[in-house]
Amino acid sequence: MSLVAGVDSSTQSCKVVIRDLSTGELVRQGTAKHPEGTEVAPDAWWSALLSAIEAAGGLDDVSAISIAGQQHGMVALDADGEVVRDALLWNDTRSAPAARDLIAEVGADEYASRTGTVPVASFTATKLRWLRDAEPENAARVAAVALPHDWLTWRLLGYGTRASSALGPDLDELVTDRSDASGTSYWSPAHEAYDLELFERALGRPGRVAGGDGDGVVLPRVLGPADAAGTTVAHSGIPEGIVVGAGAGDNAGAALGLDATVGDLVISIGTSGTAFAVTDSSVTDPTGTVAGFADAAGGFLPLVATLNAARVLASIGALLGVDHDEFARLALAAEPGSGGLSLVPYFEGERTPDLPEATATLSGLTLASTTRENLARAAVEGMLSALADGGAAVRAQGVEVHRVLLIGGAALNPAVQTVAAQVFDVPVVVPAPGEYVADGAARQAGWALSGSRPRWELSTRASFAPEPRPEIGARYREAQALGSLPRP
Repeated sequence: MSLVAGVDSSTQSCKVVIRDLSTGELVRQGTAKHPEGTEVAPDAWWSALLSAIEAAGGLDDVSAISIAGQQHGMVALDADGEVVRDALLWNDTRSAPAARDLIAEVGADEYASRTGTVPVASFTATKLRWLRDAEPENAARVAAVALPHDWLTWRLLGYGTRASSALGPDLDELVTDRSDASGTSYWSPAHEAYDLELFERALGRPGRVAGGDGDGVVLPRVLGPADAAGTTVAHSGIPEGIVVGAGAGDNAGAALGLDATVGDLVISIGTSGTAFAVTDSSVTDPTGTVAGFADAAGGFLPLVATLNAARVLASIGALLGVDHDEFARLALAAEPGSGGLSLVPYFEGERTPDLPEATATLSGLTLASTTRENLARAAVEGMLSALADGGAAVRAQGVEVHRVLLIGGAALNPAVQTVAAQVFDVPVVVPAPGEYVADGAARQAGWALSGSRPRWELSTRASFAPEPRPEIGARYREAQALGSLPRP
């Protein structure tokens, strides 16, 4: 039995799965928590990775490993490999004014044409511009910029500061993959290359690709889907000689873990919500609604992301004082349309649409409509309507969709499944619960090890024929048009 490991280093935790390369069978797994917040010391991710590996029984019998991680985060390193400041995560919205500045300077159409994306507060380029403007002393120290999974891959291989690593701070050994690079707003999926002029516009300093000639801030070398980043040296309890894959952004990792193909629309409901599809050609949306990302398998991953997903249900459930099961029962007891109640769930601002300072809006309140059941269902309908609108925006780019794959912790909620069949007009399939981001990383590790993409069977929990109720989406969009109040 040849074993491969996959890592999901997400916003909230680090998860490690170890699978049989030939069958995909789960052999063992482990997990560890990450600190809360939108600004995190990367060393906390490294500690969590080591803890999760230990919880998974270690890597002594593992032949290959790959890391998928949260996208967009800014990890800035100095010449000694030290982290310049705590990493800003994707959900840190302080760089929203910087995003507007970059768009004003370059133009939305130009950004979309050159990078497949239009900057929003989530993307790395905006965080670099924020660093340049808000912390110029720190910006001047930056010798390399990495994404969370890039930095963890570098550390796993044995690099880091002189005091904390086996191989020291060789910044030219930083690598990334095309999926995560495409979320920076300074790398082009269509041309498979960094746009160094846009990087310099963001940070105010020139950049160069790791391993290349010239001077400038180091950007990780972009590896292909089957490429290996290298092999491990013995350090920190990591055995020597493990093949390390390129890694991936979390959504691309999930697509690979699901073995998603053209025609699949993946709706993922976690801390954030995402609607993304696999395509054979790059997507350019000058409105910025659809991000034209690359995937981890050589194709493309047009994606719409929302900041407000499963936590919407948790928040309303806590308000109602019920657990997950009772929340679902309440929501299913209400009629479609929630008696006229509509929730536009911008509790944490919103990424799509780009409203970082927005707040949530509850409308349609009458004496008759204000019930616990309607409030529970309105939360489900609002969250899913936002994601259905995201799916519609992806399809408007010419992307074909034949089924929805519904994943994430909230996908098992019976009310979520029922409403999903009403807001989407194609069959909805709920895969069996799994760590699909980590599974995708494990599949990628097997690809780097064997030279061929592993094909593992996807098991499903449920499937639903479409039962469209267009009035749900129409009422949601009416409520959305009323506008959301900015934060005080």
